[in-house]
Amino acid sequence: MKAAVTFLLHFALIFSTIQARSIIPQPQALRSFKVNDTQNVGSCSYSVAIKTSCSSPRYTRDQISIAFGDAYGYQVYAPRIDNPRSRAFESCSMDTFQISGPCTYQICYVYLYRSGYDGWLVDTVTIYGHYTKAATFYYNAYIPSQWRSQKTKLEGS
Repeated sequence: MKAAVTFLLHFALIFSTIQARSIIPQPQALRSFKVNDTQNVGSCSYSVAIKTSCSSPRYTRDQISIAFGDAYGYQVYAPRIDNPRSRAFESCSMDTFQISGPCTYQICYVYLYRSGYDGWLVDTVTIYGHYTKAATFYYNAYIPSQWRSQKTKLEGS
């Protein structure tokens, strides 16, 4: 009996000191990110679908910008995709934007920028390109008033 109690106490001590942490990486702000808007020549078209979380504020009047690109340095930048009159980025909504920019290889990163005071909780961003597979980025995070990055999770893989 004494051995069983000792075992349980050791097990409880070990179990209580273990801290659980998520293995799913959260989007991180990248202070060193620089927009390369000089190459936005506009030779390829992209469709960008952004799903706003149902936990997001009902709507946002914040300025929203996006930049995405590939591993070779080709980058597409849209300085302002929001339009308060269009009711974009409302809670539980899916908004799709047509963006032109340089042709890229497989999209592997996306940066979102928010400037304003309303706040915005992004669920997912999916980018469709003519010559690339769709790339879905999972945020489920509030976008602070700075660049926020996310590495790719390709659809279907």
